[in-house]
Amino acid sequence: MKRAATLRLLSDLGNFSGAARLRELLAADPAVRVRCSPDGRHLLVLRPAGAPAPQLLVAVRGPGEELERAWPAGHSSPLDAFFLPWPVRPALILVWESGLAEVWGAGLGPGWRLLQSTELCPGGGSCVVAVAAPQGRLVWCEDRQADTQGCLVRPSAAFSHCVCVRTLEPSSEVGTNLGSTHILLHHCPPFRLLVSRKDLFLVPTVTTSPGVGHILLIWNPGKGKVVVAAPSLGLSRQKSLNLGRGDTWDFRTLLRGIPGLLSPRQPLTVHTWAPTPQGLLLLDFRGTVSLVQSHGGTRTVGTLQEAPAGLAGSVALGTFHGTLACVLGSTLELLDMGSGQLLERKVLSTDRIHLLEPLAPGTEDKEELEMQGGIRLLSALGLFQVGWEAPQGLELPSAEDLVFEEACEYYQRRSLRGAQLTPEELRNNSIFRAPQALASILQGHRSPSTLLTILRAELRDYRGLEQLKGQLVAGDDEEAGWTELAEQEVARLLRTELMGDQLAQLNTIFQALPAAAWGAILRALQLQPDGNGRLRSQAPPDVWKKVLGSTAAGKEPPNGVLPLFELLCQYLCRLEPRWLPPFVELAQQQGGPGWGAGGPGLPLYRRALAVLGEEGTRTEALELELLLGSGRPKAVLQAVGQLVQKEQWERALEAGLVFGPSSPLLRSEIFKLLLAKFAQHRQLDAHLPLLCRLCPPDLAPTELLLLLQTHLPEESQPPTPFPEPGAEPPLTVGLLRALLEQTGAQGQPSGPVLSLYEDILWDPGTPPPPPLGDL
Repeated sequence: MKRAATLRLLSDLGNFSGAARLRELLAADPAVRVRCSPDGRHLLVLRPAGAPAPQLLVAVRGPGEELERAWPAGHSSPLDAFFLPWPVRPALILVWESGLAEVWGAGLGPGWRLLQSTELCPGGGSCVVAVAAPQGRLVWCEDRQADTQGCLVRPSAAFSHCVCVRTLEPSSEVGTNLGSTHILLHHCPPFRLLVSRKDLFLVPTVTTSPGVGHILLIWNPGKGKVVVAAPSLGLSRQKSLNLGRGDTWDFRTLLRGIPGLLSPRQPLTVHTWAPTPQGLLLLDFRGTVSLVQSHGGTRTVGTLQEAPAGLAGSVALGTFHGTLACVLGSTLELLDMGSGQLLERKVLSTDRIHLLEPLAPGTEDKEELEMQGGIRLLSALGLFQVGWEAPQGLELPSAEDLVFEEACEYYQRRSLRGAQLTPEELRNNSIFRAPQALASILQGHRSPSTLLTILRAELRDYRGLEQLKGQLVAGDDEEAGWTELAEQEVARLLRTELMGDQLAQLNTIFQALPAAAWGAILRALQLQPDGNGRLRSQAPPDVWKKVLGSTAAGKEPPNGVLPLFELLCQYLCRLEPRWLPPFVELAQQQGGPGWGAGGPGLPLYRRALAVLGEEGTRTEALELELLLGSGRPKAVLQAVGQLVQKEQWERALEAGLVFGPSSPLLRSEIFKLLLAKFAQHRQLDAHLPLLCRLCPPDLAPTELLLLLQTHLPEESQPPTPFPEPGAEPPLTVGLLRALLEQTGAQGQPSGPVLSLYEDILWDPGTPPPPPLGDL
């Protein structure tokens, strides 16, 4: 039965921040560059140079603020912009022709902020002509003899370009760490850079010298190899280009080492390049679509019904589930990538359509999962998905048949006899009672369609897992495949009891692929910042129960295997330390009795501190945040003690004022600790008003003076009216007045005078009469 393609509306863009501006930019300018974040929550629109303001817009789906930037006349807009696939927070890198690179991020605070700014070409006089961001790296092609008036390439400087790379790693302090610059290619022509998952394609441009315009390069950073390919000659050669070993090539030397590569050839006449998971698609002016694979081989995919009309015609290419999708103007053509046959042709209502990159594994929306694959289209009318509709009229087997067929395969695998087991034998033989019992339960309760609906998610996961295993065995797209496999395995393990082997397996996945493992945890816990430096989660309690579960009290984890909570804290401490205190605070809110938060086990802050290492080796700032964020009296008192040792008086007093009302005993202990320092030196004098506010309400003046007397420094010499030069000034009654008034005001007696000091403070009457002997 012939399949039917469906066009489904995923969003009318109303759920994106800045929706009106987003629609305006998509409708007004057909030359805008559109990019989508790996999780599908952010859309980036970048207008070409010279376009009216704003030149940049980043819209956010759901909660969050958009980023809108405009550059005045005389200031160029960015050459290109990319989303960085950080697992913890969205990040964006902008690159200008001048070599300026800015990293923007949306972190714990509200909105976007500039995290880092750097120069890719610090020497000056260079011009960036192309840039790409493949798998934690920033690669750019720069002209080192560029015209300062506008980066114009002169004929005499045909080989004046070079291709450089810097590593990109997430960092909590500056957003990202940029490694040192490494030159991949010297003395090369200008290249356009296109990323296809694990490969970086370097393709010729219209300004490339005609003698080398038929050559393209394919660099695989993971394998440390570069393929030199000439599609028109059917020629490809592989060379070593390992970034870890510091490999570099002179482009002219690289070509001279490949016989036959420089034979006279016409440059590639390509209208559109498009990277896909399978390789690089190229569309020529005759309408023929070819695929350049990672090994350099080229094959023809098919021919479009309509050829592109010159360079000005807009064309978008993409693939999904063995289908080539091509948007040419307002026409959508779907071709089978195996046979090249035209499957369907649709006329759309607009000619300004952009194909979006595929989402990262595991981030698809529920609507997208319902369809058999698909590709997303973006226009001013909304976000759409094209996919294949399941054929109608299929005869579904009954629920009982499904049970007996599955049980037949199961028992056949476990059977030692050579005779073939059949479903009919299972039905009629009373030995196999389990399938009969299950069939009787399903009979009359679940229709076949309902049963398939219930099992659809598991069947889809099973089918996807089998396809993924096949890709890994074949060696196709290994890095993305391992990442997806790790995410699926983490999601599966979270559905188990997480004991013994399951917990050990989870530890192994975090050690091998921490970013993928954390991405799966992030989606399972549904963690999102609330804009006030805190985290929120919509995960059900059962998930948090597994996260907060720990080993038995007093027992070390076997063979160094960490419980899941410690595992997450260790990863956060390594990658994003400032997210650790909010995460522990959220975990305490989600925890319940017996979960490790309020039960007999260690408090969560103690478990998190154990991940930081032994005392004396921990990061002091992070340890303080964990102690104060826990809100537990012992932890807060320990944190205040550390602040006192560091002489951070104001922060120590503020901590006492914040946590004191909830615990009078804690307030008293913090006050006594600070009062001892007040008696010993004068560094707290400037903070005396805060110390007075911290004073316990039930403290009497006599008790205050006794406490002070206990901590006063011992006098080695008789007291003098004035301190020696350079010596610490002594404590005076004037300094004590505010504290004595505070204690007296809080504890003013209603009965008779109890002490001499209270008599001094609170007797409002007339002076006593003089002695009789003086009359």
